[in-house]
Amino acid sequence: MKLNELSKEISYALRHAPHEYELELDEEGFVLIDQLLHAINEGGNYDRTVTKADLEEIIRTSEKKRHEIVGDKIRALYGHSVPQFIKKEEGVPPKVLYHGTTKEALGSIKKNGLVPMQRQYVHLSVDREMADSVARRKKKDIAILQVDTEAAQKNGIKFYVGNDKVWLADNIPSKYIGVGFFGPTPTDCHIIQLDDYPTSAYAGVWTVEEFIKKFPDKYKKV
Repeated sequence: MKLNELSKEISYALRHAPHEYELELDEEGFVLIDQLLHAINEGGNYDRTVTKADLEEIIRTSEKKRHEIVGDKIRALYGHSVPQFIKKEEGVPPKVLYHGTTKEALGSIKKNGLVPMQRQYVHLSVDREMADSVARRKKKDIAILQVDTEAAQKNGIKFYVGNDKVWLADNIPSKYIGVGFFGPTPTDCHIIQLDDYPTSAYAGVWTVEEFIKKFPDKYKKV
């Protein structure tokens, strides 16, 4: 285990990109250790599973005290370049929000919708670029999901302000979720409702053209 590299990634996640790691920092900048470990291990960057003992060793051996553990939480002590905490405040989101995931997860999402997993809330990005960066951390074939927030709200789904990059929800049923295929320009976007998305398309990477050719009845251009 390369603890120096791990320390740098933890600092990056806590100081600069909690949204990319889908972390829920409180008002004092703390996040649950289990949540951080889940996010770090999702990336698969290390030769074994990262544990709380590794975090404690980083703090013990560091010349500068960059991180602090209190109980079951950890935080970075300085150097933040983004607002530190997630606030749960109900609001009206943009008409469309995005969620970055993997093709491997689509079957479960189709069955159960988007659920928090190891987090308190489902994290939704305000743009495709942020969703893409979240998905690419997981180093597998990615899928960018698009959430129809208007339809969801009409049926009682609540959305909460996270920060300027992130919205939160308790869960998102699959009928409000589409799978996006994006071309070279911002307007070249095809959305396939997840409930209609063919199981045979879960594996592999598809361009817009390849998908339309194979599944001509399964897309709509937006």
